[in-house]
Amino acid sequence: MLAGLSAPQRHLNCKYFYDQRGSQLFDAICEADDYYITRTELAIMDEYLEEMVEQIGRRVMLLEYGSGSSTKTRKLLAKLEQPAAYVPIDISEEHLLQAANTLRELFPDIEVLPVTADFTSEFELPRSQKEATHAAVYFPGSTIGNFPPAEAKQMLARFAKIVGSDGGLLIGFDRQKDPTTLEAAYNDSQGVTAAFNLNLLHRINRELGADFDVDAFEHRAVYFPNEGRIEMQLVSKCAQTVNVGGKDFEFSSGEHIRTEYSHKYKIEDFTALAAEAGFSLRKHWSDPKQYFAVMYFVQNAD
Repeated sequence: MLAGLSAPQRHLNCKYFYDQRGSQLFDAICEADDYYITRTELAIMDEYLEEMVEQIGRRVMLLEYGSGSSTKTRKLLAKLEQPAAYVPIDISEEHLLQAANTLRELFPDIEVLPVTADFTSEFELPRSQKEATHAAVYFPGSTIGNFPPAEAKQMLARFAKIVGSDGGLLIGFDRQKDPTTLEAAYNDSQGVTAAFNLNLLHRINRELGADFDVDAFEHRAVYFPNEGRIEMQLVSKCAQTVNVGGKDFEFSSGEHIRTEYSHKYKIEDFTALAAEAGFSLRKHWSDPKQYFAVMYFVQNAD
């Protein structure tokens, strides 16, 4: 937090959104009228689920990074043929364990092995009791868009190493489209995204003893077409001083803290990025409006 707030462009990592309250608010965002991403991805899954399951194959160990409530994953688990195990990985422990318990009740024949971890760092994967023929990473919800392209490539390369030559990657991402639709999705009329963004300041106050006046900041999300990304910000409404960890930070009126990137991709650009990380495209699916894409990759033959 100190490093991010001390930078020339103040910023905070979006992974810190996800305490228990933040995770609950994100679930609410996914149901907001303006936020098309989740319902569009679910519609794609409903239409093409059998094809996705066929690509993944039988007796898989399915690894989901940033699993959250695992809502979309339930559709996969219900259709996969003899899955060896499901490994949900999330930074928010309480939310993760609640979701894992729900999945155990829904799928008593599938071993659910939750891992509390920051998936951008190295961590140890659990072993399943059943023998898996291969592993597949599931990375839905456009989470890959939260990383700048260079970091996204590093993440994809990590996935390629984890799944190995017999494994695969089922991944979702948001496609480039008109700025009006994009900005409305991240400035939803119900104010849920604003509450989600501002909750980060509440968390810093609570866990780090900071003294942010949360009411003195406001949420803003702006699309930058040249970079092809949405940028979420917390904007200071006035000149003010905030103390974090014993250090004072001066904010001028209108100054902002960047809290999240959300990059939007063209199909061909994302395919090229994945290829640089060691993946070949096997199949992809989209919606009639071409808003969102779900793609299945395997390791490059070479």
